[in-house]
Amino acid sequence: MDIEQKTRGLSKSCALLIVIAGMERYAFKGVASNLVTYLTDVVKMSNSRAAKTVNTWAGFTSMLPLFSASLADAYWDRFFTILASSSVYFVGLVGLTWTAFAGSRSATKTISTCFLYSSLCLVSIGLGVLNPSLQAFGADQLDHDLDKDSELSFGDQKDAKATRKTHFFQWWYFGVCTGSLMGVTFMAYIQDTFGWVLGFAIPGIAMFLLILLFLSGCGIYVYSSGAGLKMKTTTTPFEKILKFIQGRVVKKRSIYTLADDKDLDAMELELQERPLCKCDDSTETDDIKAASKTTKGLENDERVFSRLDNVKLVIRLLPIWTMLLMFAVIFQQPATFFTKQGMTMKRNIGSNFRIPPATLQSTITLSIILLMPLYDKILIPITKRIKKNGKGISVMERMGVGMFLSIIAIVIAAIVERKRLDISQKMKNLPDYDPETVPLSIFWLLPQYILLGISDIFTVVGMQEFFYSEVPVRMRTMGFALYTSVFGVGSFVSAALISIVEVYSSSTGDCQNWFADDMSEARLDNYYWLLALTSTISFVVYIVLCKFFKSSSDQGDEKEEAHK
Repeated sequence: MDIEQKTRGLSKSCALLIVIAGMERYAFKGVASNLVTYLTDVVKMSNSRAAKTVNTWAGFTSMLPLFSASLADAYWDRFFTILASSSVYFVGLVGLTWTAFAGSRSATKTISTCFLYSSLCLVSIGLGVLNPSLQAFGADQLDHDLDKDSELSFGDQKDAKATRKTHFFQWWYFGVCTGSLMGVTFMAYIQDTFGWVLGFAIPGIAMFLLILLFLSGCGIYVYSSGAGLKMKTTTTPFEKILKFIQGRVVKKRSIYTLADDKDLDAMELELQERPLCKCDDSTETDDIKAASKTTKGLENDERVFSRLDNVKLVIRLLPIWTMLLMFAVIFQQPATFFTKQGMTMKRNIGSNFRIPPATLQSTITLSIILLMPLYDKILIPITKRIKKNGKGISVMERMGVGMFLSIIAIVIAAIVERKRLDISQKMKNLPDYDPETVPLSIFWLLPQYILLGISDIFTVVGMQEFFYSEVPVRMRTMGFALYTSVFGVGSFVSAALISIVEVYSSSTGDCQNWFADDMSEARLDNYYWLLALTSTISFVVYIVLCKFFKSSSDQGDEKEEAHK
């Protein structure tokens, strides 16, 4: 049986979690993709403040996994972490729906920003804990699938595992993109046409269905434990909840906590040396206290070593992680300034239908869905033949290609924005001038969206596989947290850039605010050129770093050769 047959298909648990990940993206994109429109048109924020609010919220959401991941790896059960965080996520979406409902019923049509921020914060907390745990739980299912390849030879086994991992992450991202596409396309139209109450309620319903679907798969999941992966095929959700509570109660009542088999052997030897007569109570108590101190010392040492490993891991990956930040900054533009651009352009199709600007974000996910199979079926086989290896293009090369394409996309965005401004300036002298609409089709924005979608295939999927492969199994949630934190810190960098540029461009009378509320006076083209320049610098430094970076698999191969 060849490698392709051995790696064909994913398990039922992997497939179910991919569907769940898609549903979560549908709920999130249904809110996030058009949030800047809600903040400017309904909450009445300025363009720059709305963009900074969206970026800060996205950054906070993506940064939370860095703090929750280590706790989830060390102390929390992934199943219950997913269940609890998705429930918090659902409560946040309900609060957001209530905010829109209360605002629509208010006589002044005002919305409580405090309640709005609280609801968004709950969504961030739920999503920030859910995402890395869900991906790590999916990776647990993948590890169980990878064990099936153990009967192959070492070389074939390595290629088979690499192929299966690549398939898993590609299909995971395919599911995520499908959910994103549906969320952006349908929800932007519903929000612009039927209002924000229904526009926020539907993502909440989707999140509730996600919780039910996740619970329905308890019988087919593979659950991780300290000793490895264990299959449970008959456990119901309620039995698992009872066992979880029972485990916590028993743990609190236990006198001895054995770290490993060596501790068990030591305890047995100690019992064998005790006399079979009734011992003095004080002596027995002293023995128990001594054993407890030894156990606590071992646990403290393990925690210290775990923290040191976390620090070493982050320091090793920090240079590559830093160079990916500008890619993340560029990816904040479709949900903010690209959408504001589209609101000023010609959006009519026929006499009655107007394209919601946020729906153009769907072209990013649509290009991913359409081009991902071509990447897998055409590009990968070609690179395998050229490079004569079992995997084709490396993860580092994949991320670099995506970074380069994102720079091309932002350059095109700057050129199109300059064209829009030129037409707007010419139209000012005409008697029928409409300051809110420029006679330039919104479809001029499509190339920049499509190129970002293609870059997404390379860089984002590559980032997932990169951080998955560079961390040990026990720190896997931390690995996925490092991946999501790229977009979190990138969002904060984007918000900081907006603030700095706004202060600079408004500091003198001769300079016009680049983010003016009047889009005919704004200079977004200058901002896009600034992003192109900083991204180019990051890309060049990234290429240099790749020359010196050694992956974990390469280091493992070197150790094996040294042993031989």
